Formats: sequence, C-alpha cells, structure tokens
Amino acid sequence: MTYKNLTYWLTGLSGAGKTTLAIALAQHLRALGQSVCVLDGDELRAGLCRDLGFSVVDREENMRRTAEMAKLLNGQGITVIAALISPTTAGRAAARQIIGSAQFIEIYVNTPLAVCQQRDTKGLYAKASRDSNFALTGIKAPYEAPTDADLCIDTSQLRLQEAVERICSLHRS
Repeated sequence: MTYKNLTYWLTGLSGAGKTTLAIALAQHLRALGQSVCVLDGDELRAGLCRDLGFSVVDREENMRRTAEMAKLLNGQGITVIAALISPTTAGRAAARQIIGSAQFIEIYVNTPLAVCQQRDTKGLYAKASRDSNFALTGIKAPYEAPTDADLCIDTSQLRLQEAVERICSLHRS
C-alpha cells in the first residue's frame, strides 16, 4: 500500500474537525514511514497567504497557492494533507487540476453546522453573531459543499481513529 505523491484535500466549515483530522492522519502515515506535510489553512493565512483577504477571489487564490505548494511537495515524494475551508467548487476543481486528479483525494469533512457552532474553538461563530459584517463561511459567506468528494466524514459521528482508517482504506485493494 503506497500513499506517496498524494494530496488529501480536507474541506469543510470552520470547526468541522479538518485540522484535528489532518494531524491524526499525518501521525498515522508517519508511523507507516511516510514523509508527510500538513498544510493548514490558518497557518497558511498567517504566513504564505497573509496578504489575502476573504473575498471570493482571495479565497480562490488561497486554494491555488496551497495547491501549488502541494504539487511541489508531491513532486518530492511527500504526502500532503491540506486542511482548509475551500469554500468554492471552482477553487477545489482548480486545486485538483493543479495537483493532478490521480494525486488529489477530496475529503469532505461534513460536520453539521450546529456542531461546528457548538465547538467554535476560534470564536468565529460568536463573532459572526455579534458582527453582521463578518463574512464567516457557512453563515454570511457561501460554502459550496462537494457533491462528488472521494470521501465524506462527519466528525460528530465518527471517532478520530475511525475517520483516519476510512481515509486510509481508500487505497486498499
């Protein structure tokens, strides 16, 4: 079973569990001897993408930059786990094209909005309820849910290790 040269693209709302799942998947793959890099949306926005805002154009540029980085890392034999909201179908399709369909595994972290709001680890949903101008994805800014993701995971229904196992089972014969 090989995981090299793949990008696992985790998409979903804020608080869905993308980062938690990405870290657990990375630990699992590293234990199997894989070189892995997690590209987390919050970390990318703090550095590589700090010049971007939250317009549709900027969000798609954020996805494009992440995809270009993933492609470079895949080319070096490094498995990538990209965990970012990725709100548009067009942006995810562009990422798939940049990385290559054979390497791109789209995972929709489809945790219900009510659960994401309950978790609210970053306080974004609370801010959105206080500030009508705050364009939080899924509240004021649209989120186009994938209709043909390779895998759909609801982190409110699956234990973390079960979710990792489902992702890894995508490559078993």
